[in-house]
Amino acid sequence: MFTRTAGIHHITAFSRNPQETIDFYSGILGLSLVKKTVNFDDPTVYHLYFGDPAGSPGTILTFFPYPRARQGQIGGGQVGIVTFIIPPGSIDFWQERLAWFGRDAASSKRFGESYLQFSDPDGLRLELVEREDGAGGASPLESIPDDQAIKGLGGAVLFSEAYADTIDVLENLLGLAKIGEDARYARFQATAEIGNLIDVRMEDMEAGHGTAGTVHHIAWRASDNAEHEAWRERVSVNGFDVTPIKDRQYFKAIYFREHGGILFEIATDPPGFARDEAPDALGRKLMLPEWFEPQRGDIEARLEPVTTEKVWN
Repeated sequence: MFTRTAGIHHITAFSRNPQETIDFYSGILGLSLVKKTVNFDDPTVYHLYFGDPAGSPGTILTFFPYPRARQGQIGGGQVGIVTFIIPPGSIDFWQERLAWFGRDAASSKRFGESYLQFSDPDGLRLELVEREDGAGGASPLESIPDDQAIKGLGGAVLFSEAYADTIDVLENLLGLAKIGEDARYARFQATAEIGNLIDVRMEDMEAGHGTAGTVHHIAWRASDNAEHEAWRERVSVNGFDVTPIKDRQYFKAIYFREHGGILFEIATDPPGFARDEAPDALGRKLMLPEWFEPQRGDIEARLEPVTTEKVWN
């Protein structure tokens, strides 16, 4: 049976200042900080997860904040733009809110939809689009009513070094359906209601340079561990160098780089972010996997202190 991914599980990017990252994504965009942990491959650095209050797959944007990181350059082999869904009728609210916080925003159109495009403090390109899809949004901030709140990820715009190869992987490996072309973009759809629309710029782009203000990888959904193991076999059979299954505590993960240069992950929906914190207390404490607990003192001493005050006030 041909396995198809339901859509995006999460997107992970680089930033510099962890407090500034929290203040922007929770204090301005109103996303919930659902997990404060460390980069399991480099525990000297935070791994911050933002999403809906439950950290549902398809809502999650995560960051590795490296305080001394150089400025990255967005280009081929990367997610070029991260898309968020907002409820219909809320675009004016967000234009005013971004202006209030001094964030420049510009209007754009693609596939008949109107987008509000802007950047985060490190230059990561973001956009908001009104769609009916997805459950209602919810923000921990009183200043963002639920009927204006971000619902989750709408999708992403992929910049590829070899766009035809990237398209081939989306269609013939991941199982997304091509639903149209518009100017320089091809659009692909997965089956979930959020994180389901992927636009590929139909141009072979010069390779970007990673670090601050760029996306590290995009992760696709697997429904459970059995399906995840089948995905690993499928990726390998299709000729990609795929990693062993890695335990990321809140999901299992595999990674491979497609031929357009973009790092893809496939992540399991379970067990989710409430495995080590109460659902109503997500993101309030630094959570470490058991193998790092003996080093907690040293790890905490290396991390810059941050406050989540804006998340709950």
